[in-house]
Amino acid sequence: MGAPAKPFRMALGALIIKEKLKTSDRETIEQIKENPYLQYFLGMSAYSNEALFDATMFVNFRKRISKNLINKINKRMVMRERKKKEIEEKSERKEEEKESQIKKALPNLSCKTINNSCL
Repeated sequence: MGAPAKPFRMALGALIIKEKLKTSDRETIEQIKENPYLQYFLGMSAYSNEALFDATMFVNFRKRISKNLINKINKRMVMRERKKKEIEEKSERKEEEKESQIKKALPNLSCKTINNSCL
């Protein structure tokens, strides 16, 4: 029995870091080991100066995470953001409609009144 499987977030995050930094598997491990921000990106809650996994794990990560899977993840993320934006826009429109209705219902408060008439 080998080492336990690493979380998906860690595997995908490590591959993203490797691609963005354009580093080898071993160099990526060193970068992650030295950088608390990269460790946080991988889901770690505390900094560790130990390697989170061996460089040979990248072979397993690449097998587990195909380009097809990454494309599916990207599509879901885009769809989720679009839905979120639609909901926000609907909410803003409703708020604007409410404000408009309130303004129509209230008397013109911007008028200066003298003897009950607007000037």
